[in-house]
Amino acid sequence: MSTIIKSTKVRYSILLFLFLATVFNYADRATLSVVAPIMSKDLGFDPEAMGLAFSSFGIAYVIMQLPGGWLLDRYGSRLVYGCALICWSLVTMLQGTIFLYGSPLMALVILRLLMGAIEAPAFPANSRLSVQWFPNNERGFVTSVYQAAQYISLGIITPLMTIILHNLSWHFVFYYIGAIGVILGIFWLIKVKDPLHHPNVSQQEVDYIRNGGGEPSLGSKKEPQKITLSQLRCVCLNRMMIGVYIGQFCLTSITWFFLTWFPTYLYQGKGMSILKVGFVASIPAIAGFIGGLLGGVFSDWLLRRGYSLTTARKLPVISGMLISCVIVIANYTSSEFVVIAAMSLAFFAKGFGNLGWCILSDTSPKEVLGIAGAVFNMCGNMASIITPLAIGIILTNTQSFDYAILYIGSMGLLGLISYLFMVGPLDRITLTPSAA
Repeated sequence: MSTIIKSTKVRYSILLFLFLATVFNYADRATLSVVAPIMSKDLGFDPEAMGLAFSSFGIAYVIMQLPGGWLLDRYGSRLVYGCALICWSLVTMLQGTIFLYGSPLMALVILRLLMGAIEAPAFPANSRLSVQWFPNNERGFVTSVYQAAQYISLGIITPLMTIILHNLSWHFVFYYIGAIGVILGIFWLIKVKDPLHHPNVSQQEVDYIRNGGGEPSLGSKKEPQKITLSQLRCVCLNRMMIGVYIGQFCLTSITWFFLTWFPTYLYQGKGMSILKVGFVASIPAIAGFIGGLLGGVFSDWLLRRGYSLTTARKLPVISGMLISCVIVIANYTSSEFVVIAAMSLAFFAKGFGNLGWCILSDTSPKEVLGIAGAVFNMCGNMASIITPLAIGIILTNTQSFDYAILYIGSMGLLGLISYLFMVGPLDRITLTPSAA
């Protein structure tokens, strides 16, 4: 078996592309949060207006999940993801020009809606490619790597954006980050292939993936061209999946606090300079990155040690949800050190338990992975609409982040309850002949 594994390892080059694409997926989302404290003053946006701008991305992102899943099942992850990466990066660049319009807020909302729509297939494509390129016993690690990209984006790209913001202006943050994404998208289309069409992959590696539970031929099969009600019922009304969807909503709520309001929280709520915000905001992100990698590695280790799929996947999730509740400690201290420590531990825990996409890959019907990923991502990213708006409304009415932090802390508790009492044993759903 070791000889077979060593034949070629092209799958890890695919993982590198998944990682980099996800880094800039989140970097493009986070550009607005980084420039928000300065841009809102420059253009006269109040907290509710910023909440609307933050949430507009999520509205389109959620609406376009099912069409995005259909595109993936119809045209494959390679083409859809590469084209989407180029297009959403161009839209990011255009956000730097909103000051040229008579209504900058309207222009910003429209561009954020457009960006959300274009980014919709990204994470379902990650999940689909992980099933094509990796066996079951490597998929926890793979999921943790591309999930950890969000923390790398926040931890490394955010300080870079604050340096650009400090030395140039908020417009250039959009220009530079978007331009890098366009270049990466071009390389994606040139280098990324499906397993059966990649010029450098060996038959031994393809067999290793297939024998380990992967689906290397997924991109070569005749793909479904329409979404049936039976398929939707199969992935929407299953109790196990409903529990997983709720858990993902809770984890995504925590993510979107850090993606949107966290820099403003440090700048306005804690009185930090914009440069200090950039570097302090990277600390929880680094903790989240470490937690994300450890969660996936720990899960795969449990699986190799003979533990059931249910134990191997659910134990890190439940532990992470529970520990993430410590974020509320930030409300009860004036110490910057304690605040950042609480935020970092919460984000570490969130990363450790962020195995939802892995669970989806393990349990969804293989025939409709694009659709299943779209439904999962749609439910999880309702948080991208609700969380920024809710925090904006809380700030407008209380002039304080205290209730916002309590709201985020409660998400860990709700996710814990969902996984403990709703999800149950994990097993792959099988489509009935009528659904397939």
